[in-house]
Amino acid sequence: MAELTPPSPPSSPPAATVYLALGGNMGDRAANLAEAIRRLGRAVRIDAQSALYETAPMYVTDQPAFLNMAVRGTTTLEPAALLRVLKEIEASLGRDLGGLRFGPRPIDVDILLYADRVVADPDLEIPHPRMAERAFVLCPLADIAAGIVHPLLNRRIGELCDEVPGRETVVRIAEAL
Repeated sequence: MAELTPPSPPSSPPAATVYLALGGNMGDRAANLAEAIRRLGRAVRIDAQSALYETAPMYVTDQPAFLNMAVRGTTTLEPAALLRVLKEIEASLGRDLGGLRFGPRPIDVDILLYADRVVADPDLEIPHPRMAERAFVLCPLADIAAGIVHPLLNRRIGELCDEVPGRETVVRIAEAL
């Protein structure tokens, strides 16, 4: 009698390392960041957090200061599915997704890097297309990813942070959330 081999369990998609930027300038800013991170747990296993920074608004400057930070984690979601989860989290925390671009908001969560992938879709660009011009993104990101190489610019995040204009508007206010 032949021995039967049990079927292999279905394989799950490989986990990818992702870097996300979080920020907000409405309501209890720190509580909004903490709740966004808690809610991210259903889609991303967070394994590192940057310090917390208070930052001047950029683009639309007549609004309150932001709190910003970055996190690193792993996910099995593809980039578009991860973006959908982020938008759901933003909406559930009170963000008007049709509101003023670059205007005030309780929470904003952006995909900065997704492994070493480059995505150029109408609704999603990875690496984030404006991260290299934003001190409020690069300073927190450098806390947890200074040695990571930007896949399009071929420069380390720490180098980009050292050279980005506006670093004086980014003030570390706490080592952790």
